[in-house]
Amino acid sequence: MQRLSDGKLDQWKAEGFNPANCPVRQVLDHVSAKWPVLVLMELETGPRRFNELLRALPDISKRMLTQSLRDLERDGIVRRQVFDTKPPSVSYSLTELGEGFLPHLLALVDWAEGSMQNILTARKEFDLR
Repeated sequence: MQRLSDGKLDQWKAEGFNPANCPVRQVLDHVSAKWPVLVLMELETGPRRFNELLRALPDISKRMLTQSLRDLERDGIVRRQVFDTKPPSVSYSLTELGEGFLPHLLALVDWAEGSMQNILTARKEFDLR
């Protein structure tokens, strides 16, 4: 079995690794939370307006959706496009960077879905000890 990181962590440590500047941590801070993952999955099929996303994710608050979209936009994963209408309308879509990230995210989603029963069993066994 190939090592997951191919020695990447060792390489980073040799270069004076600073956990605060870890590239993985920098990305995961914004894309690994519950809402950004679901937002990205919603954007997989194409651009969405804010209220479309809000309806598609009924448990999310407006504030949390706004923050998730801002973080993803700041990281260059989501594009925000404003249309000059009355009132102005806004659409969100994946950038090229976001589209490149999506297959990796969906692989994680597939793994989680396929492993959930094993995880639930492990949790139950752990809790019984």
